[in-house]
Amino acid sequence: MSTYEVSESAIALFDERGTVVAWTQAAERLVGYSAQDVVGRSAALVLPSFENAPTMSAFVEQCRAQTGWSGATEVRHQDDHLLDVSLRISILRGRDGTARWLVSMSDAGTLSGDGVNGLVRGSLLTRAPIGVVVRDPQMRGIWVNDAMESHDGISRDRRLGRRLTDALPGVKAEALDAVMRQVLASGTTKVHEYRTWLPTSLGPEHPFAVSFSRLQGADGQALGVCTISVDVIESQLARERLATFSQAGARLGRTLDVMQTGQELADLAVPLFADFVAVDLEQSVPFGEGTPVRIGSMGERLPVFRRAGLASIRQGVPESAWVRGEPVPVPPASPFTDVLRTGRPHLEPILDTAPGTWIDQNPALAQRIRENGIHSAMVVPIRARRVLLGVALFVRTKDPVPFQEIDLVLAEELVGRAALSLDNARQYTRKQTTALALQRNLLPHHLRGGSAVEAASRYLPAELDDGVGGDWFDVIPLSGARVALVVGDVVGHGINAAATMGRLRTAVHTLADMELPPDELLARLDAAVQRLAEADAHDPDHAPAVVGATCLYAVYDPVTRKCTMAGAGHPPPAIIDPQGRVTFPDLPTGAPLGIGLGVPFEAVELELPEGSLLALYTDGLVETRDHGIDVGMRRLGTALAQPDRSLEDLCTRVMESVADQAACDDVTLLLVRTRSLSPTQVASWTLPSDQTAVHRARDLAAGQLADWGLEGLEDSTNLIVSELVTNAVRHSAGPIGLRLIQHQVLTVEVTDTDASTPCMRSAHTIDENGRGLFLISQLSHRWGSRPISGGKVVWAEQDLAPALEEQPDRASPSRASGMSSNRQE
Repeated sequence: MSTYEVSESAIALFDERGTVVAWTQAAERLVGYSAQDVVGRSAALVLPSFENAPTMSAFVEQCRAQTGWSGATEVRHQDDHLLDVSLRISILRGRDGTARWLVSMSDAGTLSGDGVNGLVRGSLLTRAPIGVVVRDPQMRGIWVNDAMESHDGISRDRRLGRRLTDALPGVKAEALDAVMRQVLASGTTKVHEYRTWLPTSLGPEHPFAVSFSRLQGADGQALGVCTISVDVIESQLARERLATFSQAGARLGRTLDVMQTGQELADLAVPLFADFVAVDLEQSVPFGEGTPVRIGSMGERLPVFRRAGLASIRQGVPESAWVRGEPVPVPPASPFTDVLRTGRPHLEPILDTAPGTWIDQNPALAQRIRENGIHSAMVVPIRARRVLLGVALFVRTKDPVPFQEIDLVLAEELVGRAALSLDNARQYTRKQTTALALQRNLLPHHLRGGSAVEAASRYLPAELDDGVGGDWFDVIPLSGARVALVVGDVVGHGINAAATMGRLRTAVHTLADMELPPDELLARLDAAVQRLAEADAHDPDHAPAVVGATCLYAVYDPVTRKCTMAGAGHPPPAIIDPQGRVTFPDLPTGAPLGIGLGVPFEAVELELPEGSLLALYTDGLVETRDHGIDVGMRRLGTALAQPDRSLEDLCTRVMESVADQAACDDVTLLLVRTRSLSPTQVASWTLPSDQTAVHRARDLAAGQLADWGLEGLEDSTNLIVSELVTNAVRHSAGPIGLRLIQHQVLTVEVTDTDASTPCMRSAHTIDENGRGLFLISQLSHRWGSRPISGGKVVWAEQDLAPALEEQPDRASPSRASGMSSNRQE
């Protein structure tokens, strides 16, 4: 604290109720109010934050409870504007045990140094050990704080009621007395520097700076003199350490890695002013998930911490029982729990290991303290916006000087700087964790190609910080052993694009379940995107999320080896035959989704050799700022022209080919290798549309199951076949098709000329029909229908190895009496 800062401090005296009892000219210069304006009135006139406090004691507790409060506050000027000040509040005691509160205020804008240093100097002003004495007009001591005795060795009882020359006779006392009388007469604040021996020191004299201010009552008359004594050496050391902190503190927070920031904090403090430092972070901070811990809301369960930073002057950090990354237990009923509960730092200048202390109740900790000579410690909470980020432990072992209050101020400043970086890193980590969780939930965890394809994929978002984007891909199992292959690209990047992508992916799944052909599916998806865009446009508080997308949708049938595909503004797939020849099919581009051009989508059907590769991708894979899409497509074909390699190897080759390119868009690759079903795995028949069809179908199905060694499924399959063929005979006029497919499941398909979609209904007790689909749903793993040219296919799938114990629980054949469709009978 410089002489300037001492002399420019505005002084006021308050009683316990918060009433102004004395004022100074410096206070009048700072806030504009004269003594006549404020004496006898509430502190709330000048201190807006006092309005909710009933007493000064409560106000001080309220200030301490505020996260990170170190004296920075606002005062109200007479013209009603607010001033940023550094506030110091000291309690003074009188002879009768009553209290007065000395408030000193310094304009934060005039403190020397940069803005941050100014705040810290304000913190030093509010926390440094300064001595305060208030004397009456006869120079007798009437109020004093506890710290004053450590400055001149005069006890409170000896000081109160006496003049300085009576309590401490000598030339220096007479000189100080003369200065106080001058201040009392003139009202001018004066600063006097003198040297004296500290009460506990046998060394050289210690320099002190003392400021003298006249206290005034409501009538402007002098009530006495207030003296504030400052240890010059302690102030100088604090300023030097602060300067060092200011330079070194710039190194904090250079990374968004919370563990690295924790280590930087430890490295900075050792050996600057501690011999050992441990930084422990609450577990939600490094992991980026979980509920943040609020100061004072722990309950009975203590937070879980992980060690993030360690530093020691000794090799191997013997003071710590835990290494970085390990969970660290919190000693119960210790200063640590007090710090976590209150959010306030704890200073133990001399660690007490005597029997019955909290250290003695932790034998392992007590032994480690003794072995390493730990004699002084500080525990400082790492906090931001009342969120507990962690705690920092500062220890001295080799340095024999115990920590003092000024050390705690500097530790809080250092931890406060680290807290800002940690909070930024915490928010980034939580945002990234949330984004990655969103992306994981929106994209498929496993690609299920079934008997149709083998699949692999890669995804690389353009915004690596968020880790999310608007690209998506899917392999969707369909009936009849077929699969749908999907790749899409939403315009934009980041969370909004990912959220839109999730909506479109869900829509594609819903439409795929309807077994629509690719061109019709894209038409309906286009309409859905337009509806989403219209809904967003009508929400004035929400930025439009859907602004367009592209998509490629393909269906591959391993029975026929045919692939039908359609695109909506999306680049065509790359097809690599088993000999390594690369082609890009002439696929109609189609309009992007959501544009609303009204142009119909067109599908293309291709027959693929078994073992063909299909590469579906987004334009981020083939288009860069430096090269057009044609160059990228040739590069993609070159990377894939080795079809005998595994899909994972090929995916890696493709991504390596674009690794050196500047990412300007999300990159997605879906790579599949086609399979085909052997003719022996498929059996199909054409049946007449008459009553003989049901019996004939049952016989054919039973014979085929016997050939496949699936006699265990004969009863359930016969029931399914009977219901499906009966319904076909009842509702169609043309020939009926029956097909059995043995792949990962047993599929029964019945084709008829009726385009109506069957739906299950609830049959009443007296109804003769309407229970067929219910029976099929009980006997099959899943069932459904799909439209085809000239009619529909109704299908049901069964697991190849049904549990025998479940068969008695199946519906009885006698219950099967018919099937309902959406046409009225």
